[in-house]
Amino acid sequence: MRPLPLAILTLSGLTAACASNGPDAPAPVVAAASSAPAPTPGYDWHLTPTDGAVLLAYGVAESDDLRLGLNCDLGSGRVDLTAPGKTGEREIHLESGGETERFPAEGEPTELHDGDLLSAQAATSEPVLQRFRRVGWMAQWSDGRREVYVPHPGSEGAVERFFALCG
Repeated sequence: MRPLPLAILTLSGLTAACASNGPDAPAPVVAAASSAPAPTPGYDWHLTPTDGAVLLAYGVAESDDLRLGLNCDLGSGRVDLTAPGKTGEREIHLESGGETERFPAEGEPTELHDGDLLSAQAATSEPVLQRFRRVGWMAQWSDGRREVYVPHPGSEGAVERFFALCG
C-alpha cells in the first residue's frame, strides 16, 4: 500500500478533479442503468487526467466536499481509493449494482471533516469496480449508512473513461 501521506496529496488532486469542468470532459459513453438511484443535487463524478495518472472524484465541484476518490496510474490496473471515514474506521465498504466489497484501509486524521481520511488499494478487476464501470453508480457504506454516488446526465462517460485509462 502506498504511504499515507500520498493520500493527502491525492485528496488535494481530488479537490482539483471536482473543480475540473474543462474541455477534456468526455462525451457520455455508458449510461447509468435504468434501475440506478437518482443523482444527488450538487454532487457528481468529476474526471481529471493528469501526467501519467487519472483521478475520478465524487463530490461538489470547486470544494473540499469529496465523498469518494479513485486515482490510478495510466494502464496500471490498480486504483487508490480515498474516502472520509469515522475516527478509527479502517475499511472502505463499496457497493455497486448488487456487488459489494470491503477494502482494508489506512486512516489518518484530517482537518477537512470530523474523522479520518481513509486510503486503500484495489485492482480495477475487482467485481464491485467492474460493476461500477457497467452501471455507472457506486454506493459507500459507513457506520451503517449507505450513500449512493450517481452521475448526473452528461457526466456518465467519466466512469468508463476512467477505467479505459486505468486498464
